[in-house]
Amino acid sequence: MKWLIYLIIFISSPVIAEPPDNYPFVSFDQGLQQANKSSKNIFLYFGRYGCGWCDKTNVETFSQEKVKQLFLKNYELVYVDAESGKRLTLPSGERITELELGARLNAFATPLFVYMSPQGEVLFRAPGYKTAGDFISFDKYVRGGYYKTMSIADFQKLP
Repeated sequence: MKWLIYLIIFISSPVIAEPPDNYPFVSFDQGLQQANKSSKNIFLYFGRYGCGWCDKTNVETFSQEKVKQLFLKNYELVYVDAESGKRLTLPSGERITELELGARLNAFATPLFVYMSPQGEVLFRAPGYKTAGDFISFDKYVRGGYYKTMSIADFQKLP
């Protein structure tokens, strides 16, 4: 009987997977416009309502001040609901839904983090829960241009 009570509490507990608090995440369209003006890369976060790993990342990783400062300084932050039918415009001018964008970027599980150029070119993809250390390493990998010549696994082996 005790397990049933825990199950009911677990099922009825809200799991929210919206963008993390205190970050200026914007829509895809708005993020592309901002990136074109600022020349910053885009950090694209695919999440969805009810995603426990998204919530864990928001609570444990995005709460780290070092991560926040790194992202605020170096990226235009974009959040996309991986299950949304909201329409957006690609750099080519094509209109698709957020769900279709997720399919094009193989965002079949959440969370998925995609680093993109200001023009919308995918530079690096990182699926699943990530720690602050992961994001700091990914930042060095992307901003240092290592993604052009080596895999993330090889990069992380460097001294």
